[in-house]
Amino acid sequence: MNNLEIQKLKQFLINFLYRHPKSTLELYNRFGGYSDYRKMIKSRQHMEKESADLSPVCSFPDGLPIYFLTGIKYLYQTLYCIQSLLKVTKTKFKFILIDDGSFNDTIIKQITNQLPGAEVVTSSMIDHNLNFILPQKKYPYLHHKRNVYPHIKKLTDIHTLPEKGWKLVLDSDMLFWDEPTEMLDWLKSPKVPLHMVDCKESYGYSIRLMETLCDSKIKPLLNVGAIGLNSNNINWQLLENWVKVLEEAEGKTYYLEQALTAMLIGNCASEALPKDKYIVNPYYEMVMNKKGTLHHYVDLSKKEYFNTAWKDIR
Repeated sequence: MNNLEIQKLKQFLINFLYRHPKSTLELYNRFGGYSDYRKMIKSRQHMEKESADLSPVCSFPDGLPIYFLTGIKYLYQTLYCIQSLLKVTKTKFKFILIDDGSFNDTIIKQITNQLPGAEVVTSSMIDHNLNFILPQKKYPYLHHKRNVYPHIKKLTDIHTLPEKGWKLVLDSDMLFWDEPTEMLDWLKSPKVPLHMVDCKESYGYSIRLMETLCDSKIKPLLNVGAIGLNSNNINWQLLENWVKVLEEAEGKTYYLEQALTAMLIGNCASEALPKDKYIVNPYYEMVMNKKGTLHHYVDLSKKEYFNTAWKDIR
């Protein structure tokens, strides 16, 4: 065994015997210990199973358009989010479900049965749009990120669709508890970008670098759980350059898509959904009391989301 092989073996053993167990233990502890974590996972599995029995929700061609990037791992959450929205408003919607790359015949059949009339945008349709608007030779870094970082598809795959203009994209891990009047008003007459307000700043990159690249001040606490952007205003060449420079300067981050969106909006006029009504990472009492209009279940609030919240939507 040569020195390189010895080093690789040492690294493997360190990861296997120390780093991975340590990381897993930290994850358990964040959610209250192994028992609580396992309970959450079982509740998530229960939620996924029960989603197949949710009542069908009609999508209307002339309804207010809402986009979801979803797939085999997240469709059940998409269905609960939509179900919760229809429980709090009589507004008609047009639901457009974008393939995250995992759609198959079973998934498409489930969408057709449970969201009759919904538009399904498959990966082959997306590839056609990308080849036309974002050819790989011209945008190699964006194509690379699509392969390794699915979140960026909320920008690349949705805003290259033939339908131009304003689009509202919702994350699936959210539930509505009251009529979202601010969101509905925006959908009826969008004029500026729409976004949620985060519970803490989560861009993954230094504000100084972001502002230098986009030549603008960055809005604090922007969250993309609900994000409305105008496809016509996205400069793809800037995005290509930003991604490359950001990662070369400060590495990779889970929050890249949120950072890029904040840079696209910059200091331009925008509409922030009220933070006390559209709540990111709601704490236990908020979930139990259904405080506010919309809950975005990120980080630790996923425990209450899987254990409790979804059961009130059935």
